[in-house]
Amino acid sequence: MAKKSELIARQKSPLATPSDISPKAVKDITGALNTLLADVFSLYLKTKNFHWHMSGAHFRDYHLLLDDHADQIFAMTDDIAERVRKLGGTTIRSIGHIARLQRIPDNDADFVTPADMLSELHEDEKALVLSMRAVHSLCDDAGDVATASLLENWIDQAQRRSWFLFETTRG
Repeated sequence: MAKKSELIARQKSPLATPSDISPKAVKDITGALNTLLADVFSLYLKTKNFHWHMSGAHFRDYHLLLDDHADQIFAMTDDIAERVRKLGGTTIRSIGHIARLQRIPDNDADFVTPADMLSELHEDEKALVLSMRAVHSLCDDAGDVATASLLENWIDQAQRRSWFLFETTRG
């Protein structure tokens, strides 16, 4: 049985998940994943915002499309955060932390036309793909095939959402 002092020391010690990836690569990858996670949360909330505030002749179609997209985006969040932890990093802890890291801009406008909503989300999805490709490069350099594999699937999903948004906005 462990001594009381050993138990106290373990409870106060920082999180230290073992990893076969170099400490510098873990820091770089988990930092990039946390920024990606902030962007994913931002895109999720923006997508839900537009879903809630959709109007016009194609309301039902757009409302359902954005709800489907939001579900797909939200599904990524836990996988990203858990990947950060598996690598040995720590992940975002609050809305304030998300706000400090996010690169996907908020849209707090009182009214946005349906076409502008879809176009803005299309641009955000394209930006998300570029960010994921940059993280993928870090993973390739570090030999982190597991994270790279997840990113490949998320890139494909984001490209599909982007394609749907693009096709929906064509005249």
